Amino acid sequence: MDNKIARSVSPFNNELRLKGFNVFQIEEDDQAVRFYSRKDFYKICLTTGKSKIHYADRSFEVEGTVLFFGNPHIPYSWETISTTYVGYTCLFSEEFLCVSERTDMLQQSPFFKIGGTPVLKITEQQRASLNILFQKMIDEQNSSYVYKDDLIRSYINLIMHEAMKMQPSENFDQHKNAAYRVAAVFMELLERQFPVESPNKPLQLKTAQDYAQNLALHVNYLNRMVKEVTGRPTSAHIAERIISEAKALLQHTDWNIADIAYALGFEYPSYFNNYFKRMTGTNPSSLRTMEV
Repeated sequence: MDNKIARSVSPFNNELRLKGFNVFQIEEDDQAVRFYSRKDFYKICLTTGKSKIHYADRSFEVEGTVLFFGNPHIPYSWETISTTYVGYTCLFSEEFLCVSERTDMLQQSPFFKIGGTPVLKITEQQRASLNILFQKMIDEQNSSYVYKDDLIRSYINLIMHEAMKMQPSENFDQHKNAAYRVAAVFMELLERQFPVESPNKPLQLKTAQDYAQNLALHVNYLNRMVKEVTGRPTSAHIAERIISEAKALLQHTDWNIADIAYALGFEYPSYFNNYFKRMTGTNPSSLRTMEV
């Protein structure tokens, strides 16, 4: 989603961030899906119509009723083809769903994990059952029940369990090789970490291990796949992007070097200075002086 759109409707977005959850009927509010930052929220859609879903390196041609699972760490887009398109959308943050110690549950889900199958073909009988669960979530969202968050979490988990009983749709394009798929998703996730907008919100993913953990992959496997496709190790891509962001912050902000260091995930400014000099051959202060 375009960042400008997200910022222009910040009241809605802030409300969604605060609660970490939203559910709505598509036919009643066909614009609502635009009012949130996709990178922050998982998504479950029950839709009826004809569309084409692009998910990582795959494309799903769907017609009829499908259940879709969107992972904010995996790039996807949705092309609606039919003029009539109805159903439900449920958005939730990882923090909303994973209130227990099972924080890796979403990443390990067969529907949300990298390489998983995010689209399921739904029969009329299954659609009727799922409609009830989505409608119950809407009812609870609008209720004043004190423990409605717990109840909504139960409905989300119930939908996921019902989905696990179903057979994944086979109506999609052939997979590209695993290395290409992993490399593509890694590069997309890397790019989503930027730009760094505030020293108070420092870079969260800084190492190959961080990215591997976020993608539910072993770091050696991630490194091998990325290098096979790009010819360069994962750490080289991360370092290049951090240095690129550092240069942009030095040239286009008035942040002091300590703030830039913290924003880019360095514990101490001296670590950032040494890193920057090793990668570029010059000190951060020298670059800023030259630009000024």
